[in-house]
Amino acid sequence: MSAQRSAEWRDSIQQKQFLDVITRDEAVVRFRQHLDLRPVGTERVSLANSLQRVLACDVVSTIDVPGFDRSNVDGFAVQSADTSGAMEESPCELLVNDEVLAPGVCPTQAVEQGRATPIATGGMIPRGADAVVMIEHTEAALDGEIAKLKVTRAAAPGQFITFAGTDIARGETVLRAGQRLTSREIGVLAALGWNDVDVVQRPKVAIISTGNEIVAPGQPLTLGSVYDSNAAIVGASVLELGCEPIYLGTVRDDLQHLQAIMRDALQCDAVILSGGTSKGAGDLSYQAVSELTDPGIVAHGVALKPGKPICLAVTRGKPVVVLPGFPTSAIFTFQEFVAPVLRELAGQPPESRQSLPAKLPLRVHSEKGRTEYLLVSLVPSDTGLVAWPMGKGSGSVTTFSLADGFITIDQHTEIIEAGADVEVRLLGRDVAPADLVVIGSHCVGLDYLLSELRRRHGVTSKVLHVGSLGGAAAAKRGECDIAGVHVMDAESGIYNQHLLTDSVTLQPGYRRSQGIVFRLDDPRFTGRSLAEVTALLLTDAHSSRALTMVNRNPGSGTRILIDKLLNGARPDGYNVQTKSHNAVATAVAQHRADWGVAIATVARDYGLGFIAQQDEHYDFLIPTARRSRPAVQAFLGLLADPALQAELTRRGFHC
Repeated sequence: MSAQRSAEWRDSIQQKQFLDVITRDEAVVRFRQHLDLRPVGTERVSLANSLQRVLACDVVSTIDVPGFDRSNVDGFAVQSADTSGAMEESPCELLVNDEVLAPGVCPTQAVEQGRATPIATGGMIPRGADAVVMIEHTEAALDGEIAKLKVTRAAAPGQFITFAGTDIARGETVLRAGQRLTSREIGVLAALGWNDVDVVQRPKVAIISTGNEIVAPGQPLTLGSVYDSNAAIVGASVLELGCEPIYLGTVRDDLQHLQAIMRDALQCDAVILSGGTSKGAGDLSYQAVSELTDPGIVAHGVALKPGKPICLAVTRGKPVVVLPGFPTSAIFTFQEFVAPVLRELAGQPPESRQSLPAKLPLRVHSEKGRTEYLLVSLVPSDTGLVAWPMGKGSGSVTTFSLADGFITIDQHTEIIEAGADVEVRLLGRDVAPADLVVIGSHCVGLDYLLSELRRRHGVTSKVLHVGSLGGAAAAKRGECDIAGVHVMDAESGIYNQHLLTDSVTLQPGYRRSQGIVFRLDDPRFTGRSLAEVTALLLTDAHSSRALTMVNRNPGSGTRILIDKLLNGARPDGYNVQTKSHNAVATAVAQHRADWGVAIATVARDYGLGFIAQQDEHYDFLIPTARRSRPAVQAFLGLLADPALQAELTRRGFHC
């Protein structure tokens, strides 16, 4: 035996074993305490090149989607009161205005009492109209030069109308930093008019395979060799994590060559080697990595099966990892130790998964004769997953974006009762359960809180806007962690206390100034007090120069305030019932109404005048059984933070 072979033989039989085998948790602590895990930077890319990129900042809408009240069907815009009692046997008769409202056409004629305007799907609702009658439920005829319309089915206020801001409201946070952009999120950005977007730069991850036995795929395989599957597995995983793999090839057992490759690799943001992690003579990866400093190797040998030989190192804040050579061990240890680090470098939150059986929280009606695919959002409750139907309608951009899956309703089924077991099919992706489930009334102040919660604590949230009463019901059933509510008791004038039960507690939030919004150039409001304007509204309610209002939906906190203000009066426009402050502001700004009631921050965003009526209490109902959850406690901690309270005040709220 030659001297060289003898030395190699002695090194081999005297191989050092792992002297410091530690637990997984200890290895993670040692590894992460030396890493610089700040995202590597941001860059702006075109929307066409943004697929699978990670958002670098929150996306806050500067417009409403839709930007105007629009028709959902082909038919006629009418005043619903004119169709009361209409049936096949006794239709009501209306006169037809001489304009047709196709998509993109702005109305020039108001729909007055006893009149109707032809309107196409997507057309803008004209002033005065509060419903649309489907063309199938009408019969039109000419009486000389006069067009008359027979309506054979009564219309309800708001029927077949999508109000401005129903899908996306101006000032609403629709996407949050850290989200991966799929086709659905890109559709949302396009609907907002975005042509490019700020994303996190992809961290560059060097990938090196080592060993004389390793052969690149596509090359002839000799006896005793194996194809390099680790590089392909790791590279694909790196791409899935939002990083850019830099393949540096296969390195044979040549220490000087490996050291040269390592110098190039360290120009990247992370380095991953596979093979050669043991301490034997031929295990060169360990030898090359052992020369690193600042601090160098922090863990070598972890009490895992598979994956014990993993080597974790850090130099200049960069992760350098030697994965075991066997593919099963390599991918297992990659997912355990490397993937969380790369996700953070790529600006993404930790990954989690969720199961699929669920229950419906409320009764669902379906049209008999057609199979319906009902998009749902999955939220956990005390008894399992709850599948909340997405209620924004077929024209919504965000419905598909925010849905986790769908349930199929058979064509012969008209009703699925509340509490029914359903099977949810995923929309081509794993369901990531949120740390915090929020159901209730929307508020841009809450949007800010949830964004801060994610930024400061990494807490992800799922938010469903179903109104204050819907949120209160969900909290009482244990279907959410927090419900945002602002409901005034009509008798006592006290907010939210009457919603309490033994199963929920009330956490004070902040105050929002509610009042009358109007156009700044309208002299009927400018310079007047609340008492003067209220008297004007009630006095002129039925005059020829009446001020037209835009109302809010029954059951909302604002509607209670409006009815208190009107004291039983029903001014012109009372039946035009929108579902958000933004829709109210849009109707006033676009001259479809002259006044409405909304919060001061929305009036400011829309450039409207504002006459304060009273401060409302936007508080949070919390199921007692969920109050101790870490995500809930983190949220409560934010509410008590003086710096956050100061920022809320700057944004127009009162703490």
